[in-house]
Amino acid sequence: MIRPILVTGAAGFIGFHTSLRLLEQGGEVVGIDNLNDYYDVSLKQARLAKLQEFDKFKFVKLDISDKTAMEKLWAEHGDFLEVIHLAAQAGVRYSLKNPYSYITSNCMGHLTVMEMCRHTKDFKHLVYASSSSVYGGNKKLPYSVEDSVDQPLSLYAATKRSDELMSHTYAHLYNIAQTGLRFFTVYGPWGRPDMALFIFTKAICEGKSIPIFNDGNMKRDFTYVDDIVSGILGALKNPPALRIDGKGDVPNRILNIGNNRSENLMDFVKVIEDALGKKAELELLPMQDGDVPETYADIEETTRIAGYNARTTIHEGIPKFIAWYKEYYNIS
Repeated sequence: MIRPILVTGAAGFIGFHTSLRLLEQGGEVVGIDNLNDYYDVSLKQARLAKLQEFDKFKFVKLDISDKTAMEKLWAEHGDFLEVIHLAAQAGVRYSLKNPYSYITSNCMGHLTVMEMCRHTKDFKHLVYASSSSVYGGNKKLPYSVEDSVDQPLSLYAATKRSDELMSHTYAHLYNIAQTGLRFFTVYGPWGRPDMALFIFTKAICEGKSIPIFNDGNMKRDFTYVDDIVSGILGALKNPPALRIDGKGDVPNRILNIGNNRSENLMDFVKVIEDALGKKAELELLPMQDGDVPETYADIEETTRIAGYNARTTIHEGIPKFIAWYKEYYNIS
């Protein structure tokens, strides 16, 4: 009997792609999402419509921070032995405007998910989304999971670090296998409208200027969404070993999921221009509060544990996003 995998945030960018891959592989998925209006809800609904083409996909609208709703979900669908927890209030800059939503979604939501897992008999593995933003102002490159992450530069980053700490505590107290994944600047088809690639593409198509922070002196470890999903599923299949008779390591680990190469922002813009066949008008701006000039992932441990290998360059991935964007928005 195939047991369903629970994917939280299934209508979100990464949650959609993860659910789709599982379904294409013949898996059964229960997806949950609160469909909030942080960005265009119709995009989330369009993603769900693609998933609902599969008989083995079941969607339930709920908020992960709602303990009663989560208990009802577990009661109605049976205990989930594997959970991919991707639901969160996203966005570094938005956390400056609406801080309360981050505590509710990212901290209370994460706690509720863990509580459900710890009360599930024979639970196997909780894989959850963290973020490269936890590295804060770290000057050492590439970012390693061994680096200090005690100085986050945004509330979003602080909530993600809090999730990691709570997971360590629950793994220690209740012997629950957990893996936190620090994602590095994810992009690709069906991406979020608040991300750079989406913002730049939309502005260039509409003949508007694009915001370039820190006068363009930025580098990012841009990671294509298909590679991210491969990392998620690779990690899911390889949970940390549980303690036996109280002996052994705490069954909790943190892994980087990045592209293992840091790209200059202006090179990123150039690839978008080439894919669109149109030059961008640049609006040079100072560094944003809570932002960092460069990210770069050390993925050696992720490769060893999850068999992860980032394959997609920006020269391959950006044109795929552009093709999706034009089709979705009916742009010739």
